[in-house]
This record gives sequence, structure tokens and C-alpha cells, in this order.
Amino acid sequence: MKVAIVHYWLVGMRGGEKVVEDLCHLFPQADIYTHVADPDNLSDTIRRHKITETFIGRLPGAKTHYQKYLPLMPRALEALDLSGYDLVISSEAGPAKGVVTAPDCVHLCYCHSPMRYIWDQYHVYRANAGLAGRAAMSIFAPWLRVWDHASAARVDHVVANSDFVRRRIAKAWGRSADVVFPPVDLDAFQPGDPAEVEDFYLYVGELAAYKRPDLLVETFNESGRPLIIIGDGSEKAALEKVAKPNIRFLGRASFETLRSHYKRCRALLFPGVEDFGIIPLEAMASGRPVVAYGRGGALETVRDGVTGVFFHDHTPAALNGAIDRLENELLGTLDPQALQAHVAAFGRDRFRQEMATTISDLLSSAQGGRA
Repeated sequence: MKVAIVHYWLVGMRGGEKVVEDLCHLFPQADIYTHVADPDNLSDTIRRHKITETFIGRLPGAKTHYQKYLPLMPRALEALDLSGYDLVISSEAGPAKGVVTAPDCVHLCYCHSPMRYIWDQYHVYRANAGLAGRAAMSIFAPWLRVWDHASAARVDHVVANSDFVRRRIAKAWGRSADVVFPPVDLDAFQPGDPAEVEDFYLYVGELAAYKRPDLLVETFNESGRPLIIIGDGSEKAALEKVAKPNIRFLGRASFETLRSHYKRCRALLFPGVEDFGIIPLEAMASGRPVVAYGRGGALETVRDGVTGVFFHDHTPAALNGAIDRLENELLGTLDPQALQAHVAAFGRDRFRQEMATTISDLLSSAQGGRA
């Protein structure tokens, strides 16, 4: 069986790329297609596969400014010749599912989210774009929504990475979807000695407007509590300008640095509305609780009062209130082993087993239909 994996872009190893990595374990013979690839930032597992870029990868500055070519990506996907494949798995959060496949090819879409910048996060992205960016989004977004909805009809089966995303899929595409939580490499994270926990809070992730790192800076500027921020992104320079000395920016960090900070922080902060959120599970696997905004994927991974606490308004008062509650009610009785037990259901073996079963059932159904 010839298998193709289509991913929007391969320029780092975030949650979507970890899914691709596990799909590569399921299908070690698969070919990978993507708009842009930066092999230096990919795992050995992914690099071992044949990777083909669309014509986007040959455009000027594509490795760093690939998102500016978004209006060209539907055409780039449809130009790929996948006629020789029996199974296509698209990994969707940017344009990936819009490939054209043969009539007897089975196409499964694993959806991290319908494209945020044209659907539910459109106004956030547009508000933070420059004048030219806002004009371009106003011109191209309506057409991209039509194409995105239409290309969803080409997919044989959709799998969402959370129930929250399943509801997004129904609203944007009019499609039903199964839910298979994404894989978390739980073996890579272990609780540390509780005596080694230090007096700082931690944020890990992209510094993008929709993830709300601005709320963290505003809140910790007000409270004076120590905050460490690991990650990079378009908002980093602006946040550094207004942050007080109690807030430290580490930028992109090594895996060992990340693991060390997970184990030593008082708690991880998760302030955005996320599709699912692997980072909170990594923190809980390291024995540390999570302070999360009470919407989106966090509701499916964090247990309020047990593995963390929620806040429900994007205000410093609400976030400070949640941190006070954590310190007064939870930190003193926290059991790191209980946190690790909670995340056991989100491991890589579970993902691979559920995806293998889903794909097997889908292929069997397709073969029965052809018979």
C-alpha cells in the first residue's frame, strides 16, 4: 500500500509535527508532502522519509515567510500528483487537505483545527496585521473560506484532535468527525523532587496574539510575581519592551532546558483558547499543575481543583485570582504522581492504536464498497 502524509509546513517540531512523527511510525514507508520544509528543525524520524515541497517552497523567503503565501497554497496543493497513492493522510491546521486524490484512494484528514486565520481567529489575526496585511486578508479570506469548505468535501473521513475542534469542524465545514487526542511523549517527562520547585511561573509556546501572552505580561507586571517565558514569535519584541524585570524571556530553548523548567516551576500558565494543548500535558507529566483559561481544549485535559485551576475572563484580576486559588488551595496538597497518572491516557501508544484502528476500519469499508 502506497501512503502519503500531507502536512501544511514542516519548519519545527510543535504539536502538529509530533502527530506527523507518530504517523511516520505507523507508516514507515510513507512519502511526505508539505508546502515548506526546513530539515534542520525536524526530527530524525521525519527526515528519514522522502519529503516533497509544493512550489511554495521555491518562492523567495518561503522558509520564514511561508504564511504570506497563503493565497497560493490551494493551487499548490491541487498541483500535487498523488494519483499513485492508496491512502492519503492530511494533517490540517494550515492548508493541507485540499489535495486531489484518485477515486479509489482513501483520504483521511486529521484536523488540529480548521484554519484559524480565516475562521474563528480571523479578527484577532487581522487586528494584529499591518495595513497591507489587513487589506490582503479582507480580499482573500472570503475566497479561502469558500475553498476550505469545498475542499473538505473531498475528504473521506475526518478525525479531530479534540471535542472542541470537532465542534469547529462541524461549524466551518459541515462535516462530522471522530475524536482522537494527539500523542504526548510522556516517557520524556518525569516529576522532579518537590523540594526543587522554585518560585516562578512558566509560559511555554509561540508568542502569537491569539495565545494571549500579552495577558501574562500585563498580569505579572501588576503582581510582581516571577514569570519565565519560553518561546518566540511575532509578539516577542513588543512584549519585551513593556515587561518589568520580574519577567524573563528565554526565547527558543533546548529540550533539556524545557524539561528542567517544567519540573521546577510553580505552575504552567495556559492563557489562550487552544485546540487541544500538548504543553499542559507535558507540564502535568512533569508533576506540575496548570493555570488555564477555561475554554477550548484545556477543558479536556485539565481537571479543575485536581491538576490545575481555571480562570474565565481575560483580565489580570481573573488570572491573579486563579493563581491565588492555586497557591491557597492546591499547591500544598498537590501529588505529582497523581498528575502523572492523569496524563497517562494521552500517551503515544494510545494515539497510534486508535489511529491504526480508525484507518483499518476506513480501508476495510472502502474495500467493501468497491467489492
